Amino acid sequence: MNTLLDSTQKAIKNWWISILVGILYLFIGVWVIRTPLESYLSLSMLFSFFILASGIFHIVFAISNRNVMEGLNWYLLAGLLDLIVGTLLLVHPLMTMMLLPIFVGFWLLFQSILSLGLSFQLKVFGVTRWGLLIFWGIVTLLLSLLILTYPFYAGLSLVYMTAFGFITAGVFRIFLGFDLKKMGKNL
Repeated sequence: MNTLLDSTQKAIKNWWISILVGILYLFIGVWVIRTPLESYLSLSMLFSFFILASGIFHIVFAISNRNVMEGLNWYLLAGLLDLIVGTLLLVHPLMTMMLLPIFVGFWLLFQSILSLGLSFQLKVFGVTRWGLLIFWGIVTLLLSLLILTYPFYAGLSLVYMTAFGFITAGVFRIFLGFDLKKMGKNL
């Protein structure tokens, strides 16, 4: 069975999806920083829509690359999980407000683990910026653990930790997208 890395050597399709997701993450992070006193309900609903959109993009990426890349089960699983969680959060806004820090923490944890795994695979493939990708994956991991350790910590600190978590995950996704594009050109 070929790994994601072996299959990547055949073709890279839709590398731009990673960049699009990264830009979406950055947009959410900047929005949260710029409007920290906005209604917590707005943040909860926006987060719900964001998770739903992220799921759709992950699923599209996995399905569109299924014939040229193996090992996309994690992308598909991430997409399906985001799609389910995003839908549940939209249907139950009060629950979303109460559980938002825990959802954000676990979601960022899952994203950081996925990011670290992809970074190590890119290292094996010879991508020169794999260390930078590892760095952003670790920063996102640490932020997720901080949020999970203090999920009900009141005040703006949670808002800013959440914003910074989105920004670091966004930077990782943008770098990953450009590295996938470069890998596709070098094949």
